[in-house]
Amino acid sequence: MSDRLTNDAITSFLEASPHWGYEGEALHRSLKFKNFSEALAFLVRIGIEAEKRDHHPELRNVYATVDVALTTHDAGGVTSKDVDLAGAIDAIAVAMGARDV
Repeated sequence: MSDRLTNDAITSFLEASPHWGYEGEALHRSLKFKNFSEALAFLVRIGIEAEKRDHHPELRNVYATVDVALTTHDAGGVTSKDVDLAGAIDAIAVAMGARDV
């Protein structure tokens, strides 16, 4: 199990990653795509990256919008696993031309 990040570490991450927010012991980001097909492709790519890391996000999709929440449930909050996956998600979002909601 990974250790929870300190509040200072979470604040540092958020300052360096302005697309992400923090609420309810989780990192959050909402992204908009051109259409449902692109949003679905994004979800698949996130799924592949998450599976490689054995760390799985909470995902919600409504048409062209995808909401992501990252938390490490067995640690009860955000860990380095979440920050690592957030970086991968950011790279995928840029490559796919997503924009923030």
